[in-house]
Amino acid sequence: MNLDFIAVPPRRRPGGLARAFTLIELLLVLVILATLAALVVPKFTKRSEQAKITGARTDIANIETSLDAFEIDCGRYPSTEEGLRALLEQPAALAGWQGPYLKRGVPKDPWGNPYMYRCPGQHNTDGCDLYSFGPDGQEGGGNDIDNWSQR
Repeated sequence: MNLDFIAVPPRRRPGGLARAFTLIELLLVLVILATLAALVVPKFTKRSEQAKITGARTDIANIETSLDAFEIDCGRYPSTEEGLRALLEQPAALAGWQGPYLKRGVPKDPWGNPYMYRCPGQHNTDGCDLYSFGPDGQEGGGNDIDNWSQR
């Protein structure tokens, strides 16, 4: 006997109609999903911001390493006027330059703004100040990321 032709009929309710979700059941599922999203999304948003702050700190540490290599080769840090561009292009009449010191150019901070550079530094008087204005894009406010604070 060949069973390939036997079809299983769909389950039916006692009244003869096929089983389906009611509007109340669908709304209940949507409310549950919305509640879960309201709890989970802020946690991921905060993680994203924390990842950007960590990325900025990493960039600053990498740029500092390049600045130290520049200082070893040239005997000084780039001036404020030369800026971080001196890590990519040799300043005029500067002996000892062995760059470029950054492989991929001068990065922007995770919020799309340039890193700020000052030499001689106001906070690092023997070196240079390197910082990002952070998430708000403005100096101050307690969320700047820099190379002189212990965080």
